[in-house]
Amino acid sequence: MTNPRTIYDTDLDRTPANHTPLSPLDFLRRAAQVHPRRTAVVHGAQRYDWATAYRRCRQLASALQRRGLKRGDTVAVMAPNIPPLFEAHYGVPMAGAVLNALNTRLDAATIAFILEHGETKLVIVDREYAPVVKSALSQIKRAIQVVDIDDPEGPRGDPIGSLDYEALLAEGDPDFDWQMPGDEWDAISLNYTSGTTGNPKGVVYHHRGAYLNALGNVLTGSLPKHLSYLWTLPMFHCNGWCYPWTVTALAGTHVCLRRVEAKAIFDAIEAHGVTHFCAAPIILNMLINAPAGVARQLPRTVEVMTAASAPPATVLERIEKMGFHVTHVYGLTEVYGPSVVCEWHAEWDAKPSSEQAALKARQGVRYPVLEGLMVADPQTLAPLPADGQTIGEVFMRGNIVMKGYLKNPKATREALQGGWFHTGDLGVTHPDGYIELKDRSKDIIISGGENISTIEIEGVLYRHPAVLDAAVVARPDEKWGETPCAFVTLKDGTTATEAEIIAFCRDNMAHYKAPKTVVFGPLPKTSTGKIQKYVLRDQAKAL
Repeated sequence: MTNPRTIYDTDLDRTPANHTPLSPLDFLRRAAQVHPRRTAVVHGAQRYDWATAYRRCRQLASALQRRGLKRGDTVAVMAPNIPPLFEAHYGVPMAGAVLNALNTRLDAATIAFILEHGETKLVIVDREYAPVVKSALSQIKRAIQVVDIDDPEGPRGDPIGSLDYEALLAEGDPDFDWQMPGDEWDAISLNYTSGTTGNPKGVVYHHRGAYLNALGNVLTGSLPKHLSYLWTLPMFHCNGWCYPWTVTALAGTHVCLRRVEAKAIFDAIEAHGVTHFCAAPIILNMLINAPAGVARQLPRTVEVMTAASAPPATVLERIEKMGFHVTHVYGLTEVYGPSVVCEWHAEWDAKPSSEQAALKARQGVRYPVLEGLMVADPQTLAPLPADGQTIGEVFMRGNIVMKGYLKNPKATREALQGGWFHTGDLGVTHPDGYIELKDRSKDIIISGGENISTIEIEGVLYRHPAVLDAAVVARPDEKWGETPCAFVTLKDGTTATEAEIIAFCRDNMAHYKAPKTVVFGPLPKTSTGKIQKYVLRDQAKAL
């Protein structure tokens, strides 16, 4: 049903004067125009200002077009948090192409699948990751252009392409007349989730959502102009929670960090006046447990945004005593990263620190740019009582929900059925309206901020010649948040040790996905033969 026309619909049309598609790309142009000499990027001994950043991104966009990239083509980047990956967040979509930042922890087979599924036309590879990408490319029959990054702060491995990144930029026009997207619904990036039934799904972001969530970060985090932001969160993870665009909108400084280590973080805070960073709870735990001589008194309060598996209240309490101020957020790849925040109330300051930490461990309320959040019955979508007890599925809706899954209409329809995004996460709503996660209906393990599918691990375990039955659940871990715990029943007449099972998994999948614990014995099952994972979760917690 269409809305009836009114007097306000007559001769009051959209024109170029009053309507422009929303896109975070214009944040870069503005930063260069208004603050051309402010420091934009710091990386080791390298630093450059916003005028230079804009010029380099325009050169990248121009060079990509000259190499045949066009609207909707995919450009993949395999790199840690270094300037070329930041520049790709602008240069690639400025060329009309779509950025796919690859997870640097993936194995060759998964990378090959992603490059094929996303129909990648060109891949930019840091030399540290050349061997795994070379192996992935050997599994692909079609030709993909390869550009090498020779990062002065990284290992000087052998190149696998015919062109260096700086040489690619030299091909481009620094005054390239790039265009904003014709439609804000155009794809800006492609991010792959961990597959729950095998292959990962490609989540498609649009310019509108990236623009809105970038500004949502500003509002949620009360971010100031010219902040100094340390890149501890991988830019490949939900496009760094949209912070490549957020920091640029504020003409802040992107402080790159190739390796996330406690000493490097403390050094950067001191050397570059870092004021903000984002990180999974594992990073907070790393800072808490930094050895003597590495941890030091902070020169100022540093604001930290954390998400992934709910941080233990004890971790939040300890990290804040060190001088870090933590904001707890929650989200998923399908909603551009964080979209829910445990927004603080001044009256909570009077509560004991342990009670404050327990409050802060909840996931919270919706971002200002998320239009809907509820815990509801997964079948009827009826909201459940806000009693802190009744468990239902978490649902979201609004402009920062993905376009959908690439080439997977069935999964897209299921995820967006009924006008809500089905997160698959189970939680409760407290009387004050704040939600709290209680479980993950798809048994996804979040370890160090990375999603790990139990089904994928089980598939590998069942390939072991001695394994009869296998099930994997999350085991709480002080360092990683959660780690995979495998329960295995061996075939009669066979033997295997925990070390052998773990080694087999590491040989057949990305190492970080392999179980950290293996328990042998019969698995609890229902009368119909279904494994009772809730029993195993309780056992894993007790180990």
